[in-house]
Amino acid sequence: MRKIIVFAVILSLMFIFGLTGCGKNSEVSKEQTTVADSKEKPLKIVLLINGTLGDKSFFDSANHGIELIKKEYGDKVITKVIEMSYDNSKWEPTLQDVSEQDWDIIIVGTWQMAEYLQKLAPQYPEKKYIIFDTSVDYSKGNLSNVYSILYKQNEGSFLAGALAAKIANSNMPLVTGKKLIGFLGGMDIPVINDFLVGYIQGAQYVDKDIKVAISYIGDFSDSAKGKELALAQYQQGATIGFNVAGQAGLGQLDAAKEMKRYAIGVDSDQALLFAESDPEKANLIVTSMLKRVDNSLLRAIKLYKEGNLKFGEAEALGLKEEAVGLADNEYYRKLVPEDIRQFIEDLKTKIINGEIKVDSAFGMDTNKLNEIRNAVKP
Repeated sequence: MRKIIVFAVILSLMFIFGLTGCGKNSEVSKEQTTVADSKEKPLKIVLLINGTLGDKSFFDSANHGIELIKKEYGDKVITKVIEMSYDNSKWEPTLQDVSEQDWDIIIVGTWQMAEYLQKLAPQYPEKKYIIFDTSVDYSKGNLSNVYSILYKQNEGSFLAGALAAKIANSNMPLVTGKKLIGFLGGMDIPVINDFLVGYIQGAQYVDKDIKVAISYIGDFSDSAKGKELALAQYQQGATIGFNVAGQAGLGQLDAAKEMKRYAIGVDSDQALLFAESDPEKANLIVTSMLKRVDNSLLRAIKLYKEGNLKFGEAEALGLKEEAVGLADNEYYRKLVPEDIRQFIEDLKTKIINGEIKVDSAFGMDTNKLNEIRNAVKP
């Protein structure tokens, strides 16, 4: 009988410990499931291009920003770039379609998209939007889900103007001997004139008697017209021209090659873009005034990941934030004498620390702008 009782006790203990063990396994399984469920979902980011890639300038820089984001975060992000073409009838419907999909962050750029974003963003409050190179009007409706990136292109263009004037007054091989430099803008609008105002101020900082041939193409896609206008500037005797016209500005680079004159690129490092396909052209692009859309988009996503992106606000980024600046590449170092390069670097430092204040076309009335343009008219 005693043996039977002892055996029963042993069986009971085995059963109890068995249940306890199962409970622990159950707990571990539950914990593992919770961890798996809580794994961070990829952040879904889409960039809408209101044009096409291949401009070797503004839109390509934005696309490069998406590439930088993907490189930085790998499988923690899902990205897509949609080219909407230059047909503006497609822009609003595409933005609306994308807003109805499961993207977390929707990125658009240029002043042409601001109106559509102001209309649609309040309808999708759960979505987050980033617009670059312009700002929405936050006084119009609830736009607390929109972050606007502005660029201090006037600061970078000040350096470009100073460089152009220095080159025009130098003994570099292709200098014409005339105190004349060129500016080719896409359209006569505030953001383009912000480049122009900085460019003129920088040039006059170097030489108060410098003249600037100014032309506007009327759009950002007609490179043939861009070439025609740039040729006219070179034929007037301009040693160097600065294109600020997206794809249309590629005509400036064609004109520089034809006339054997210097050029300053814009937005992307245009000399490097032509280094293999057209080395003759690349060797005439002394530098490019970089509008680092790519850096600013990566910066925005980093801030978002940290929980520090200021939605409902506009932020202006300049030389200090490395959002604008001159391309310091092999062509710049080869073509531009060291003393001029050092002079430009000193100007950059002075702008960053506030010794030089660069004027802006934003908020400037038309009369003042015309006064500036007329003062440098050839």
